[in-house]
Amino acid sequence: MKIAMIGTGYVGLVSGACFADFGHDVVCVDKDAGKIAAIEAGRMPIFEPGLDTLVGSNAAAGRLTFTTDLAQGVRGADAIFIAVGTPSRRGDGHADLSYVYAAAREIVEALDGPAVIVTKSTVPVGTGDEVERIARDLRPDLAIAVVSNPEFLREGAAIGDFKRPDRVVVGTTGDERAIGVMSQIYRPLSLNKAPLMFTGRRTAELIKYAANAFLATKITFINEMADLCEAVGADVQDVSRGIGLDNRIGSKFLHAGPGYGGSCFPKDTLALVKTGQDYDTPIRIVETVVQVNDLRKRAMGRKIVKALGGDARGKTVALLGLTFKPNTDDMRDAPSLAIVQALEDAGARIVAYDPEGMDVAAPMMPNVTMARDAYAAAQGADAVVLVTEWDIFRALDLPRLAAAVRSPVLVDLRNIYPAADVTDAGFALTRIGG
Repeated sequence: MKIAMIGTGYVGLVSGACFADFGHDVVCVDKDAGKIAAIEAGRMPIFEPGLDTLVGSNAAAGRLTFTTDLAQGVRGADAIFIAVGTPSRRGDGHADLSYVYAAAREIVEALDGPAVIVTKSTVPVGTGDEVERIARDLRPDLAIAVVSNPEFLREGAAIGDFKRPDRVVVGTTGDERAIGVMSQIYRPLSLNKAPLMFTGRRTAELIKYAANAFLATKITFINEMADLCEAVGADVQDVSRGIGLDNRIGSKFLHAGPGYGGSCFPKDTLALVKTGQDYDTPIRIVETVVQVNDLRKRAMGRKIVKALGGDARGKTVALLGLTFKPNTDDMRDAPSLAIVQALEDAGARIVAYDPEGMDVAAPMMPNVTMARDAYAAAQGADAVVLVTEWDIFRALDLPRLAAAVRSPVLVDLRNIYPAADVTDAGFALTRIGG
């Protein structure tokens, strides 16, 4: 089938490349000519393991093309996916849908026949209704079906998530043509026995927000348990394992840390809170999750200051990891941002190393010195702080690290290392939840 993907950001580029790898003909559209030129030259705008190879092989096979001409991209397409950004709107926290609606208008005006428009972007309940109204007002002469098809991709594992999903959710108003098109597009996944779940359009829109809010709640819950563990002398890792072995709870997203960040959880939980308020059904649990998570990130800065003896002024702190999670260069709402601010407010000097995120992070934290590796970051430091659990940080030479620092203090915000390994290397250890 012929697919047009509007937007070559994280969702659009990964989805377009994977659809092409299924054998579909895909054209990715973006207004940014520089971005399109870079992708065609093999330079990806994001770091995602395997994406450059996937894009390159499908482009070489002729199944994946790129253009800035939206009209050219949508012409003759069986389905047109909207995969543009929906950031939190300044001032009120609602999802900013201006990019979605602008894309919808351009698509409809460029259509040369019946079409299926698919919202891939994460959007609040009722967005599909508005896209449908736009289509009806602009082109009442055309049969245009509007579908919701939310993405469930984890940064750092997006290609595997797309090709081996837990489920594919498709929301429609019952249009048989749309159902047929979406079934054909996702038919290759039937070999992996991935459930193709058809629902109402508003239900599909809500499923994405509900899923992310639930996962964010699990993270926030175990972080609060970590605080309690520290107060009572328990071990949060054992608590996490003990409750995670219950099949009704499960072990995923029960790893205590400095708080969640990234492109989805912060904005999606906030957007769900705003939706509940708009419909006079406040979601108190999610409201609390948002508040607790925001407070936790800066609290990690205070935790580091405490490990420094309560005074960070004039001291050097080495941060290992800046991105919100490993295997991405995404710095959106990363805990490191709040940690750096808290430490700088306390008078500390920051040196940092991240395998992929330093170029993105540097403009966000201009006073931080970026190092060439973990050991260079630790040279002369008064404390080393593990912020992001990159694989490269899981097997550090702890004695070498201890020899590099001025003061042997290690703050492990991801509980990567057993306490005995750290103390045997000569460090004083501060960890999460125990």
